[in-house]
Amino acid sequence: MTSAPGGAVPTFRGAVRPAELGPTLIHEHVFVGDPELDLNHPHPEWDPAEAVEGAVAALTRLHELGIRTVVDLTVLGLGRDVARIARVAERVPVHLVAATGYYTSNVLPPFFRTHGPGRLVGGPDPLVEYFVRDIEDGIAGTGIRAGMIKVVTDEEGITEDVARVLAAAAEAHLRTGVTVTTHSRPALRNGLQQLAFLRARGVPPERIVIGHSGDTEDLAYLRRLMDEGATAGMDRFGMEHVLPDDRRVATVLALLRLGYSDRMVLSHDAACFSRMTPPSWRAVHAPHWHYESISRRILPMLTAGGASEDDIRQMMTANPARLLAPATPVAGAETGVDRADAAIRRHHGGSS
Repeated sequence: MTSAPGGAVPTFRGAVRPAELGPTLIHEHVFVGDPELDLNHPHPEWDPAEAVEGAVAALTRLHELGIRTVVDLTVLGLGRDVARIARVAERVPVHLVAATGYYTSNVLPPFFRTHGPGRLVGGPDPLVEYFVRDIEDGIAGTGIRAGMIKVVTDEEGITEDVARVLAAAAEAHLRTGVTVTTHSRPALRNGLQQLAFLRARGVPPERIVIGHSGDTEDLAYLRRLMDEGATAGMDRFGMEHVLPDDRRVATVLALLRLGYSDRMVLSHDAACFSRMTPPSWRAVHAPHWHYESISRRILPMLTAGGASEDDIRQMMTANPARLLAPATPVAGAETGVDRADAAIRRHHGGSS
């Protein structure tokens, strides 16, 4: 499976060509919440109107720093509200890309115990249906299509429910060609387990991003992931309560010297608001954990350490464009991705 030349990348404002994405933060969040908690026990720091205004301001500043695309990996399990993000997207100059997937490190909600093949209610696996519908038709009736698939494994390992999510993600990739990105725990080296599971179900390694790889300084582990073809998500700059940024930078520089510029992407895993680590906590414990840290602090540190302009361009622009460009699906006929690509070709006079 290879990336389709000129394949359309879905954004909140419509499909664009990969070459139009520009410098990209490929692993971020806008708002992270918990719908049931938010409904019954609202967080004292959360005000929806103020949150939208704050996100508009933050993403506009980011554009002024040269970033052109942000991927919002907030999926089911993290309080995804695409309609709210759309109100932000229509007012900011950066491209925003939505994601599909399910965020759980152990069990799914009870609904999934009764729905699916061989279960009480039966029918096809709703996870596969949800993921494919999000990619091909749009999320929650908005028409905004997902451009990445997000999955999780953590300390609990690949439980029965986590395996179900991973398998559904693999099936959705085969049907749509959309890249799978993960939440991993590098201290456990579980990116290797993620990679093996997804590859065994037909996902090519070049269509897999092992997220949070920058949380480790284990070069042998990171090289093994990349030597097998996966991309390492060095995507938690600013999370210095996990690993200081100077050590994250040193790891990226070491891998650049070893020739891995084409297998790394840079990001923050930041959010304008997250219920899990709200703004007041971040201000005290993680003051550099925000969208601007890479542009203002990390890129100068990388350059001072010997990274070339080509290295930066590869990690920030070329690699995200490759990963976000949809691959040719293995299964199915014309997909939503194909239809959007055809629309772009018509808009550009038939060129590809």
